[in-house]
Amino acid sequence: MTTDSTASPDAYWTIVGETRTEITIKKSVFIGCLFHVSAKADALAHIASLRAEHYDAAHHCYAYRLGHDGQDFRTADDGEPSGTAGKPILFCLQKAHVSDVLCVVVRFFGGVKLGTGGLARAYAEAAQLALEGSERRLIQRMRKISVFCTYDDVSRMTTLLEEVGAIYTPIYSDAVIFEADAPLTTVDMLVAQISERTNGRAGYTFPPTEE
Repeated sequence: MTTDSTASPDAYWTIVGETRTEITIKKSVFIGCLFHVSAKADALAHIASLRAEHYDAAHHCYAYRLGHDGQDFRTADDGEPSGTAGKPILFCLQKAHVSDVLCVVVRFFGGVKLGTGGLARAYAEAAQLALEGSERRLIQRMRKISVFCTYDDVSRMTTLLEEVGAIYTPIYSDAVIFEADAPLTTVDMLVAQISERTNGRAGYTFPPTEE
């Protein structure tokens, strides 16, 4: 997976589906498991599933990042010395500029101790290998908005919605309502132009759950 930190403020990178890779370091087997997750509960469910699948493994160490800026995160060393597993895994996710991602590294101990430095490198290598084998996807941050106008202003509104990169569906009745998802950073421009381009004839509302 190549990385790209140049996504717009409206977007961030995540990974698609699930990826698993495996490496052996001094007789210990490290299985890197990478998942797309949308919430903490989703991440915890994957971790529980891996614990059941690999019940005989020595450790199930992990890190996850959630949200646009990845500031909702958690790490776990699962019995390894503090800071030798979860943090190196998290660093790999941060370096790859991905979020809404869980990485679990399952270790089957091979009888040879790696030391704290060796452990950190091994967990980072396992996480990096999983990242390199994954497919990424750009997540666009959007806000829902309903735009209503007269039939005379339909072309003006469709032009405006397309200019701001909104995805919309028109609903035709006595007036026309556009149910739209607009990129977050273009919403202010959109609401300002709705009235300006129609001399106040058109308007908009946000869903009640939106702030």
